Amino acid sequence: MVSKKSIGVKAVETAAGWVGIAWSQEGLVAINLPEPDEAAALRRLPETSRPAPQAPPGLDVDGLADRLRRYFVGEDVRFDEPLDPSLGTAFQRQVWALTRAIPRGETRTYGQLARLAGHAGSARAVGQAMARNPWPVIVPCHRVIGHDGRLTGFGGGLALKQHMLEMEAGLMSSRI
Repeated sequence: MVSKKSIGVKAVETAAGWVGIAWSQEGLVAINLPEPDEAAALRRLPETSRPAPQAPPGLDVDGLADRLRRYFVGEDVRFDEPLDPSLGTAFQRQVWALTRAIPRGETRTYGQLARLAGHAGSARAVGQAMARNPWPVIVPCHRVIGHDGRLTGFGGGLALKQHMLEMEAGLMSSRI
């Protein structure tokens, strides 16, 4: 019998709604997109353990909560928290790492990420990796767009995706 991973959770209220954070001793397990209330944010996270595990080095859960609050009011923040490396397939982890490297204010297409991953022609597989991304905002899947520049699939809805991209683009132009 495989033992279940010990998971801690926290919900944080942001200007966009409640965001849930889940972690293990290895790193972040999940972040969810804004929900209308705390209970909804917590429901979308993995089942918790008691007591909650200690966060690994480099993961300050309270600091992350503060950066999420600041992000959703338009501040320029950096998310470099360690991610739980046990999640996803090797291909998904590669795509998530490439996505995490997309600079604020920029976008990439699914096809570009497929080529960068060494799998040209696998844009749909990249899309599936984005759909399974357990860390939206941290791994900014909202920065991945269709080949023709259109906004496509996003767990939080296309309106939120557009808002996040516009907010980030505004931050970029205000620093020039």
